[in-house]
Amino acid sequence: MSEGKPLIEIRQLERTYVVGTEKIRALRGVNLEVKNNEYVAVMGHSGSGKSTLMNVLGCLDRADKGDYFLNGIHTTRMGEGQLAHVRNRQIGFVFQSFELLGRISALKNVELPLIYSTVPFWKRRQMAKEALERVGLGERMHHKPNQLSGGEKQRVAVARAMVNQPSLLLADEPTGNLDTKTSDGIMLLFEKLHQEGQTIIMVTHEADIACHARRIVRMRDGQIVSDLPTEQDPAWELISGETHKGERQ
Repeated sequence: MSEGKPLIEIRQLERTYVVGTEKIRALRGVNLEVKNNEYVAVMGHSGSGKSTLMNVLGCLDRADKGDYFLNGIHTTRMGEGQLAHVRNRQIGFVFQSFELLGRISALKNVELPLIYSTVPFWKRRQMAKEALERVGLGERMHHKPNQLSGGEKQRVAVARAMVNQPSLLLADEPTGNLDTKTSDGIMLLFEKLHQEGQTIIMVTHEADIACHARRIVRMRDGQIVSDLPTEQDPAWELISGETHKGERQ
């Protein structure tokens, strides 16, 4: 990790859900630090707690116990309105299913996070155009989602996530609905954003996608079981072995 104060600091985080008569401990004393400009992949099987952790990191859910500091803000005891403000100002989201509104253009989709801010209309439009140009869609900004390919839709989603210049970009299975070639393009875009200084946390179950990150956090049964530089994670050895095998064939 780089020097400096963590962008994310989580201490002894716990989250329990009640389903019928059963209590499910989704997070069990999780501790995590992420510094500015880190690129982290979170992996784990279904039920490991990675989605719950992502929801807490994104201020979409709150832990029952423990502390979560985001960019120095203690979010744990905030009300819903305060959390919504933090989400809008500090966090950009990219989802597997794109979550675009089909009746409006790419440009207007990207403007959406700015609508409830104090940014005037002309500035919103300028910021949205710049965000789309940044992801390589400057010539497609007036197209609606049904006129775009899967990769283009995800680029629109990334532009929307970045339009507010968030401290943190959260990506939940960002290549889950994309073919291999298109996934590679999205990963190149994430690499570009990371090189420009963006902090990225990505949830994925795909080893080859996780290996684009610089650090891989693995979860099981609501706990972090490993937290390693990518080159030391088993996923790296697996992908490297497959690459070398392909080169020999």
